[in-house]
Amino acid sequence: MAGHAYIAGALPDARERARPAHRRVALLLSLAAGCVLALLGVWALADHVFAIEVRDAALLHDFTRLNGTHLGAVCRTLLRLLEPTLFTLWALAVTLFALARNRVRLAVALALVMGLAPLSAELLKHALAHSHAAIGYTRLGAASYPSGHATAATALALSAALVVPARRRALALLCALALIAAVGVALLIREWHLPSDVLGGYLLGVAWISLALAAVRASQIRWPRAGRATRAAPAAGESG
Repeated sequence: MAGHAYIAGALPDARERARPAHRRVALLLSLAAGCVLALLGVWALADHVFAIEVRDAALLHDFTRLNGTHLGAVCRTLLRLLEPTLFTLWALAVTLFALARNRVRLAVALALVMGLAPLSAELLKHALAHSHAAIGYTRLGAASYPSGHATAATALALSAALVVPARRRALALLCALALIAAVGVALLIREWHLPSDVLGGYLLGVAWISLALAAVRASQIRWPRAGRATRAAPAAGESG
């Protein structure tokens, strides 16, 4: 009888602890949806509002003036690190590191993100292709939104930050944001993308990462590890 009383008393408490985890899943899904809506909103404004379209082209033109001998070479080297072969190696390294730390669910989710995020950017480029305004000699093709490089950099850098130990996560996130920003600037200086393209790539990358974290956390709630069924769901990225 005492055992039954103990279980009956524990279940409501377990449900109470599960509520914050469910709210975090909902928050992550909301963030992903917000990024997708913002992605479409930026495209609509940059490609269909003439004043914004011209300002977008003017800002790109200003950045291309920085494409000197030394800075241009640095930007070119940075962007080469995201070429398909090297990007695949970086993604594999991140995935293997997560597996080595026994974070299987996170490894699978991030591997899918690093594969699907750049692919989705390429598909969207053709679906959302639109001619751009041009200033000076700055010319870009119609299929440029969102930037595949910005998407890939965001997915890769944030994935790498999520697999490091929690005590170093803040520093890793700062490094990831610095890398993401540097790639965006390099894309502008090298005249590969408009500022709106880069912003769209950032939004797409964050959307995929948010979906991955939501999936990991939801799986932790639905299929907790042995011995954790009655404990609070661990932070996404710290288990599974």
